[in-house]
Amino acid sequence: MTDAAAPGPAASAEPAVLQALAAAASAAAAELGRHAARDEALAEYVPERRTLGIPRAARMTPLGRVWRLGVLLVDADGRLFATGRVVRAERPARRSTPAAAIAEQRAYRAAAVKGGFAEGETVNFDASPVDPAELVRSGASGPLVVVGDELFVRWSPAQPDALTPLDRYLADRVELLANPPSGA
Repeated sequence: MTDAAAPGPAASAEPAVLQALAAAASAAAAELGRHAARDEALAEYVPERRTLGIPRAARMTPLGRVWRLGVLLVDADGRLFATGRVVRAERPARRSTPAAAIAEQRAYRAAAVKGGFAEGETVNFDASPVDPAELVRSGASGPLVVVGDELFVRWSPAQPDALTPLDRYLADRVELLANPPSGA
Protein backbone atom coordinates (compact mmCIF):
# COMPACT_ATOMS: atom_id res chain seq x y z
CA MET A 1 0.00 0.00 0.00
CA THR A 2 1.45 3.39 -0.97
CA ASP A 3 1.37 6.53 1.13
CA ALA A 4 -1.08 8.13 -1.32
CA ALA A 5 -3.60 5.37 -0.64
CA ALA A 6 -3.19 5.46 3.14
CA PRO A 7 -5.94 7.42 4.87
CA GLY A 8 -4.60 10.57 6.47
CA PRO A 9 -6.16 12.62 9.25
CA ALA A 10 -8.44 14.43 6.79
CA ALA A 11 -9.68 11.18 5.25
CA SER A 12 -10.42 9.61 8.63
CA ALA A 13 -12.15 12.79 9.86
CA GLU A 14 -14.28 13.09 6.71
CA PRO A 15 -17.07 10.66 7.66
CA ALA A 16 -17.15 11.97 11.24
CA VAL A 17 -17.50 15.58 10.06
CA LEU A 18 -20.24 14.70 7.59
CA GLN A 19 -22.07 12.58 10.15
CA ALA A 20 -21.83 15.37 12.73
CA LEU A 21 -23.12 17.91 10.20
CA ALA A 22 -26.07 15.74 9.17
CA ALA A 23 -26.95 14.84 12.76
CA ALA A 24 -26.79 18.43 14.02
CA ALA A 25 -28.87 19.83 11.16
CA SER A 26 -31.47 17.04 11.37
CA ALA A 27 -31.78 17.43 15.14
CA ALA A 28 -32.23 21.21 14.80
CA ALA A 29 -34.94 20.78 12.13
CA ALA A 30 -36.74 18.11 14.17
CA GLU A 31 -36.71 20.24 17.33
CA LEU A 32 -37.97 23.33 15.49
CA GLY A 33 -40.70 21.25 13.83
CA ARG A 34 -41.74 19.77 17.18
CA HIS A 35 -42.14 23.27 18.62
CA ALA A 36 -43.87 24.61 15.49
CA ALA A 37 -41.32 27.42 15.51
CA ARG A 38 -41.89 30.40 13.24
CA ASP A 39 -40.44 29.71 9.81
CA GLU A 40 -39.73 32.03 6.90
CA ALA A 41 -39.80 31.86 3.12
CA LEU A 42 -36.74 30.89 1.08
CA ALA A 43 -36.69 32.38 -2.41
CA GLU A 44 -34.58 33.00 -5.47
CA TYR A 45 -34.37 36.56 -6.77
CA VAL A 46 -35.09 36.77 -10.51
CA PRO A 47 -34.03 40.18 -11.86
CA GLU A 48 -36.05 42.27 -14.29
CA ARG A 49 -35.75 40.93 -17.82
CA ARG A 50 -37.40 40.74 -21.23
CA THR A 51 -39.06 37.57 -22.49
CA LEU A 52 -39.86 37.64 -26.22
CA GLY A 53 -39.61 41.42 -26.07
CA ILE A 54 -42.07 41.69 -23.19
CA PRO A 55 -40.67 43.28 -20.03
CA ARG A 56 -40.95 41.14 -16.91
CA ALA A 57 -40.64 42.77 -13.51
CA ALA A 58 -38.14 41.47 -10.97
CA ARG A 59 -39.64 38.85 -8.67
CA MET A 60 -38.83 36.33 -5.99
CA THR A 61 -39.48 32.68 -6.85
CA PRO A 62 -40.46 30.56 -3.82
CA LEU A 63 -38.05 27.70 -3.00
CA GLY A 64 -39.50 26.50 0.32
CA ARG A 65 -39.59 27.28 4.03
CA VAL A 66 -36.65 27.62 6.42
CA TRP A 67 -35.87 28.55 9.97
CA ARG A 68 -33.36 31.38 10.33
CA LEU A 69 -30.72 30.59 12.93
CA GLY A 70 -28.45 33.61 12.69
CA VAL A 71 -25.87 32.99 9.96
CA LEU A 72 -27.50 29.66 9.06
CA LEU A 73 -30.86 28.65 7.62
CA VAL A 74 -32.19 25.10 8.07
CA ASP A 75 -35.09 23.53 6.21
CA ALA A 76 -37.40 20.74 7.38
CA ASP A 77 -35.17 18.14 5.67
CA GLY A 78 -32.14 19.27 7.69
CA ARG A 79 -30.37 21.03 4.81
CA LEU A 80 -28.27 24.00 5.87
CA PHE A 81 -27.82 27.26 3.99
CA ALA A 82 -25.64 30.29 4.62
CA THR A 83 -28.01 33.19 5.31
CA GLY A 84 -27.97 35.62 2.40
CA ARG A 85 -30.27 38.63 2.35
CA VAL A 86 -33.57 39.08 4.15
CA VAL A 87 -36.50 41.39 3.34
CA ARG A 88 -40.13 41.79 4.30
CA ALA A 89 -42.51 41.68 1.35
CA GLU A 90 -43.92 45.16 0.77
CA ARG A 91 -45.93 46.69 -2.04
CA PRO A 92 -44.09 49.35 -4.00
CA ALA A 93 -44.87 52.90 -3.04
CA ARG A 94 -43.85 56.14 -4.68
CA ARG A 95 -41.54 57.83 -2.26
CA SER A 96 -38.64 60.16 -2.51
CA THR A 97 -35.53 58.01 -2.21
CA PRO A 98 -32.50 59.67 -0.64
CA ALA A 99 -30.08 56.78 -1.25
CA ALA A 100 -29.53 54.05 -3.82
CA ALA A 101 -29.31 51.40 -1.08
CA ILE A 102 -32.79 52.31 0.17
CA ALA A 103 -34.18 52.18 -3.37
CA GLU A 104 -32.57 48.77 -3.88
CA GLN A 105 -34.09 47.44 -0.63
CA ARG A 106 -37.52 48.72 -1.65
CA ALA A 107 -37.15 47.02 -5.06
CA TYR A 108 -36.36 43.69 -3.35
CA ARG A 109 -39.42 44.09 -1.12
CA ALA A 110 -41.60 44.77 -4.15
CA ALA A 111 -40.10 41.76 -5.98
CA ALA A 112 -41.15 39.56 -3.06
CA VAL A 113 -44.78 40.71 -3.38
CA LYS A 114 -44.56 40.29 -7.17
CA GLY A 115 -43.43 36.70 -6.57
CA GLY A 116 -46.58 35.94 -4.58
CA PHE A 117 -45.42 36.43 -0.99
CA ALA A 118 -47.93 38.03 1.36
CA GLU A 119 -47.23 41.57 2.38
CA GLY A 120 -45.24 41.59 5.62
CA GLU A 121 -43.85 38.06 5.14
CA THR A 122 -40.13 37.60 5.78
CA VAL A 123 -38.30 36.35 2.68
CA ASN A 124 -34.72 35.00 2.64
CA PHE A 125 -32.88 35.07 -0.69
CA ASP A 126 -29.31 34.83 -2.00
CA ALA A 127 -28.83 31.98 0.49
CA SER A 128 -26.21 29.45 -0.57
CA PRO A 129 -26.42 25.79 0.44
CA VAL A 130 -23.71 24.48 2.73
CA ASP A 131 -21.71 22.07 0.55
CA PRO A 132 -20.54 19.02 2.55
CA ALA A 133 -18.01 18.09 -0.16
CA GLU A 134 -16.49 21.57 -0.05
CA LEU A 135 -16.47 21.45 3.74
CA VAL A 136 -14.41 18.26 3.66
CA ARG A 137 -12.20 19.38 0.75
CA SER A 138 -11.29 22.90 1.89
CA GLY A 139 -12.34 22.89 5.55
CA ALA A 140 -15.01 25.58 5.04
CA SER A 141 -18.38 26.08 3.37
CA GLY A 142 -20.33 29.24 4.03
CA PRO A 143 -20.09 30.03 7.74
CA LEU A 144 -19.09 26.45 8.67
CA VAL A 145 -15.45 25.65 9.38
CA VAL A 146 -13.69 22.38 10.20
CA VAL A 147 -10.94 22.62 12.81
CA GLY A 148 -9.32 19.28 13.49
CA ASP A 149 -12.27 16.93 13.38
CA GLU A 150 -14.81 19.38 14.83
CA LEU A 151 -17.34 21.67 13.15
CA PHE A 152 -17.53 25.34 14.05
CA VAL A 153 -19.68 28.29 12.96
CA ARG A 154 -17.97 31.54 12.00
CA TRP A 155 -20.74 33.87 13.10
CA SER A 156 -18.99 37.08 12.05
CA PRO A 157 -17.24 37.42 8.68
CA ALA A 158 -15.42 40.48 10.03
CA GLN A 159 -13.89 38.35 12.80
CA PRO A 160 -12.55 35.14 11.24
CA ASP A 161 -11.47 33.82 14.66
CA ALA A 162 -14.97 34.21 16.12
CA LEU A 163 -15.82 30.50 16.07
CA THR A 164 -18.47 28.64 18.06
CA PRO A 165 -18.91 24.84 18.05
CA LEU A 166 -21.77 23.94 15.68
CA ASP A 167 -23.69 21.87 18.25
CA ARG A 168 -23.65 24.68 20.81
CA TYR A 169 -24.49 27.35 18.21
CA LEU A 170 -27.49 25.38 16.92
CA ALA A 171 -28.69 24.50 20.43
CA ASP A 172 -28.68 28.18 21.45
CA ARG A 173 -30.39 29.38 18.26
CA VAL A 174 -32.97 26.59 18.24
CA GLU A 175 -33.84 27.30 21.89
CA LEU A 176 -34.36 31.01 21.13
CA LEU A 177 -36.56 30.30 18.11
CA ALA A 178 -38.50 27.41 19.68
CA ASN A 179 -39.04 29.20 23.00
CA PRO A 180 -38.72 32.93 22.40
CA PRO A 181 -38.33 35.13 25.47
CA SER A 182 -41.57 36.76 26.59
CA GLY A 183 -42.21 39.97 24.72
CA ALA A 184 -40.15 38.91 21.69
